[in-house]
Amino acid sequence: MIQHSFHGSMPQQSDGSGLLDRYETSLRRLGERDRLRGLKPASGLDFASNDYLGLANHPRLRAALSDALEGEIPVGAGGSRLLRGNDPHIEALEDAAAEFFGASSVLFFGGGFVANYALLTTLPQKGDLILLDDLVHASCHDGARSARAETVLVAHNDAGAVEKAVLDWRSQGGKGRPWIVVESLYSMDGDRAPLSDLVAVADRQDGFLIIDEAHATGVFGPEGRGLSADFEGRDNVIILHTCGKALGASGAFVCLSQVLKDYLVNRCRPFIYATAPSPLMAVVVRESLNILSDEPQRRETLAHLINVLKEGLSDLDLPASGSQIQPVIVGDAGRAVRLANGLQERGFDIRAVRPPTVPEGTSRLRISLTLNVDEADVRAMISALRDEMERQST
Repeated sequence: MIQHSFHGSMPQQSDGSGLLDRYETSLRRLGERDRLRGLKPASGLDFASNDYLGLANHPRLRAALSDALEGEIPVGAGGSRLLRGNDPHIEALEDAAAEFFGASSVLFFGGGFVANYALLTTLPQKGDLILLDDLVHASCHDGARSARAETVLVAHNDAGAVEKAVLDWRSQGGKGRPWIVVESLYSMDGDRAPLSDLVAVADRQDGFLIIDEAHATGVFGPEGRGLSADFEGRDNVIILHTCGKALGASGAFVCLSQVLKDYLVNRCRPFIYATAPSPLMAVVVRESLNILSDEPQRRETLAHLINVLKEGLSDLDLPASGSQIQPVIVGDAGRAVRLANGLQERGFDIRAVRPPTVPEGTSRLRISLTLNVDEADVRAMISALRDEMERQST
């Protein structure tokens, strides 16, 4: 062991004068534009989370976790899947998920962000073209920026614009594969992608379609299998289902062909060099899938709440998204924050969403419906929203 000794006074540390100035300046500028964020604890009625089916506190998930602990399942994986982290409970979850979703094969990741990033930094090759819907998740944008393929943004939910972009690329000499990347249900607007049209474009252009089902998994489709259930098992369709929203847990499934799964295992750096997800979480998520099959009334109740909200918004002359994600677009960031604060003070946990998360001039309230509230709560929230909008307009 090397021992260090110091003679005389200890070395003087820099006082950091000016070291943090640029960060403080950036934060101050965010505040001046009503864009400064802070962490707030959860309080009031839940109109902000993505726990759409109210599974995060489901007794069956608690029991599954308790049983797993008593069975001495390790808390941590202890390494990457390619080392010693390939726990049999993770493999069992992947098999169960493949059966549930009707997928050829499944690879389990620690979260949806890393899964999207992993896909786009691994599968598209040099000479390919990535086509991102303009409003797709930030994880897809980040993955595309780090990818080997060229990337273009296309108009939101416009399959025609996607195909035109592919044809323009080919006319300029593009010879690789197009990779179309969309959400099935958009996280900030609550609207749906034209999946059938996009699959047709991928077929005609010999390309791939990546569908992020993050906000549809568990809520829509047969047994909650998502809006893309009809397209599972196709070689040119890759589907991501997150486990941290309606499934009430954490992690993400990537559903894809066996060939592409094997390619990810061999070539995907975010998979190869990451510690595997906890085997405990694999057990919990497997129980979440069982609940989706066993308790269809949860989706039915959520659908009823969506209709209640739709009726209430109609009374306020506000457009309804038709899903559990309802934006109330107010435009100005400061007004959005004031509206959110007013609603929070009245006991409704609703958050303001501002640029750069959403486009300039579209700051909004993002109202999220979950089974952590009931019909009376939704009606009370609508009444409070009416009051706050009237108060802010005076």
